[in-house]
Amino acid sequence: MAIASAVVICFVLIRPLSKNTYRKINRVVAELLWLQLVWLIDWWAHVKIQLYMDSEEFKLMGKEHALLIANHRSDIDWLVGWVLAQRSGCLGSALAVMKKSSKFLPVIGWSMWFSEYVFLERSWAKDENTLKSGLQRLNDFPRPFWLALFVEGTRFTKAKLLAAQEYAASTGLPIPRNVLIPRTKGFVSAVSNMRSFVPAIYDATVTVPKNQPSPTMLRILRGQPSVIHVHIKRRLMKELPETDDGVAQWCKDVFVAKDALLDKHLAEDTFGDQDFQDIGRPIKSLLVVISWSCLLVLGALKLFQWSSFLSSWKGIAFSAAGLATVTGLMQILIMFSQSERSTPAKVAPAKPKNGVPSESSRDKQH
Repeated sequence: MAIASAVVICFVLIRPLSKNTYRKINRVVAELLWLQLVWLIDWWAHVKIQLYMDSEEFKLMGKEHALLIANHRSDIDWLVGWVLAQRSGCLGSALAVMKKSSKFLPVIGWSMWFSEYVFLERSWAKDENTLKSGLQRLNDFPRPFWLALFVEGTRFTKAKLLAAQEYAASTGLPIPRNVLIPRTKGFVSAVSNMRSFVPAIYDATVTVPKNQPSPTMLRILRGQPSVIHVHIKRRLMKELPETDDGVAQWCKDVFVAKDALLDKHLAEDTFGDQDFQDIGRPIKSLLVVISWSCLLVLGALKLFQWSSFLSSWKGIAFSAAGLATVTGLMQILIMFSQSERSTPAKVAPAKPKNGVPSESSRDKQH
């Protein structure tokens, strides 16, 4: 809560005077907060993230603005992105396009809002201008940033895959096996509004090896380990088509290729076509958590030494309320990350008589 208070103070007092100064301060403050979640991955649950990427492209990560697109397979994809951003030195400027309800998530959601995440309602009529203004606002961002965009629009489940396959069969699209059909409007808007100042797109493919359990927020909080494979291909923004239709088709083609890449991973259990990059397990997040823990313990000791408050019924009730609050926050985080609570699957529309799907039916599915 101290970190959240610091962000609010900076937003009120510093941002009106200098937006860049506020952004630089917020980057440090946000990193101190988010490193505690990185610690959960690295040191508490011992989840190993194995990165496969060209060595020369890997050297550019964290040194340039980038739009990151990925399949949305796991409950903790956003945490995987934070870990990779931390390894690249840009955790404090890692951004994403998120559903609007995310910003109401206690502490974490608030910090995302102050860090200029873009929040959408999943209705293009309402989101088009919001997305455009949010993207253009990043034009003068003072440090290299990543903007993550999950173009499938929702987390992968078997029910949603079935709906996507039915839709693809009814409209003549390639039938997906491991991904959902991308919703291209947001991606087209991102490319259109960021093409002039973002040089690269990081095309990420995320999956879990056959012999590993699928990681979830609940498993991480329980300290249960897993392994995650991430394949990243750097693509130049300037090489994308100039037209909106061309960009939309480019995105669809990327996901067809991603589907084939996941087929290959299922067969070989590795992304062997790219170099393996050892991203290690930096001690920074551990030091941050130890530092915060020491401050909390010292504060509690001082409270016991100088006050009889905790020995009273009011003190006991206050302590119980504090514990209940922490437990509640953890429960909210778990519920928020559950894939079962994401957008429900939709049944594919019936194929029109002329064989061409109407624009309205396409918008409903995507």
